[in-house]
Amino acid sequence: MATAARREGEERAGVPWAQRLVAGIIGGVVGGLAFGALMAMMGMLPMVASIVGSKSAVVGFVYHMFNSVVIGALFGLIVGSLSRTYAKGAMFGLLYGVVWWVLGPMILMPLLLGMGSEGIASQFGAALSAPMLMSLLGHLIYGVLTGLVYVAYATSRSARSSARGTA
Repeated sequence: MATAARREGEERAGVPWAQRLVAGIIGGVVGGLAFGALMAMMGMLPMVASIVGSKSAVVGFVYHMFNSVVIGALFGLIVGSLSRTYAKGAMFGLLYGVVWWVLGPMILMPLLLGMGSEGIASQFGAALSAPMLMSLLGHLIYGVLTGLVYVAYATSRSARSSARGTA
């Protein structure tokens, strides 16, 4: 009886935080692989690697995937409870992609490369340039894939948990 009440309360509260975290990580890996392939085709990975003092595309890809996992985990923890359907997962993923397009290449990257406020101003000034629009496209792809995979994983885990509880 107490177990059924607890399970009902958890369903009302949404997906448990640990499940949101794992779903976000898995979504981040899938989104990161797609975005990483786009960056590889554009020759952007050596620039990403420069953040950690390298020029290697492999190092850039590894650093990009590390960030994809962390950012995916944050997606699960921050907006995962709001992303209960594929439509909401895609919508919040797109919004999340835009947020990270602003935070990543426009703010954090110039700061991490030692460019300071001048670098940030330069990035915002170039926001409508072809490379920055391709970066936006990559972030949107990352976001929508992260959101959709998040929902797929979270709902499949919830369905399995519910099935085990009723069996």
